[in-house]
Amino acid sequence: MKDYLTLAKPRIAVMVMATAALGFLLSGAEADARIWWTVLGAGLSSGACGALNQWLEKRVDGLMKRTSGRPLPAGRLSENSALAFGVILAAAGLGILWFCSGRLPCAITALTIFSYVALYTPLKQVTPHTTWIGAAAGAAPPLIGWAAGVGSLSIQAWALFTIQFLWQIPHFLALFWLYREDYARAGFRVMPVVDPAGGLTAAQIAVHSLTVLLASLMPIFLGMAGVRYGIGALLLSTAFLGLGLRASWTLAPTDTRRLFLASLAYLPILFVMLLIGGV
Repeated sequence: MKDYLTLAKPRIAVMVMATAALGFLLSGAEADARIWWTVLGAGLSSGACGALNQWLEKRVDGLMKRTSGRPLPAGRLSENSALAFGVILAAAGLGILWFCSGRLPCAITALTIFSYVALYTPLKQVTPHTTWIGAAAGAAPPLIGWAAGVGSLSIQAWALFTIQFLWQIPHFLALFWLYREDYARAGFRVMPVVDPAGGLTAAQIAVHSLTVLLASLMPIFLGMAGVRYGIGALLLSTAFLGLGLRASWTLAPTDTRRLFLASLAYLPILFVMLLIGGV
C-alpha cells in the first residue's frame, strides 16, 4: 500500500486538492457537497498523473539518485500494476468530477492529465521548454475548483492560475539546478542541463521571481482582496524576490536550495492570505 501511495505523489496531490478548494471558495459559490467531490476528484486525478508519470519514466528514474528508490525502478511494483493504478485513479477522478462537479471542471482536469502525461513527461527529454507545459498543468487546480463552483471561468480565476503558473518557474528551476547532474544523467533536457553555464537559468529565475510579485498583486485590482492582503502579499513576494535575485546572482547550492525551500512555503502562505482577505 505504501508503494502505491508513493506512486500517487501524495504531497503534490494535497497541494492540488488545497488549491482546487481555494478556487471553489474564491468563486463565491456556496461551500456545499460539491466542494468535497471536487477536491476528491482533483486529488485522484493528481494521483493518476503521478502514477502514470512514474510508469513512463521508470527507466530514467532508475538513473537518477533522487528517484532510484521509487517503487518501479526499485522493483517493488510491476509496470502493469502501476499502469492499472494510474488508469483507475484517472477514471475515478474524472468520473467524480463529471457527475458531481460538472462538465467544465472535468474537461479542465482531463486536459491537465493529457498535457502532463502525454506532453510534459515525454518531452522533457526533447526540449527545456516543457517546463511551461508542466507549469500550466500544475496551475490548473484553481481553475478546476472555480469552474466547479460557478460553472464558468472569470478573469479572477485566471489570476489564480497566473500566480500558480509563474510561481512554478523559479521553484522548478531551483530544483533543476540543484540536481542538474542527475537530470543530465537521465537524459532530461531541462534548462540547467542545456545551459550548463547557468546564464539563462539565472535570468529566468530573476525575471519570474519578479513576475510572481506582480501577479500576487492582481487580486487587489480585480476586487478579490483588500489592503491587508495587498500589504501582506507585497511583503511576502518582495522577500521571495530577494531570494530569487540572490539565487540568480550566485547560483550557489545554498542560495538555490534556500529559494526552493522558500517556494514551498510561499504559495500556501499567499493563498491563505488571499482566502482570509477575499472571503
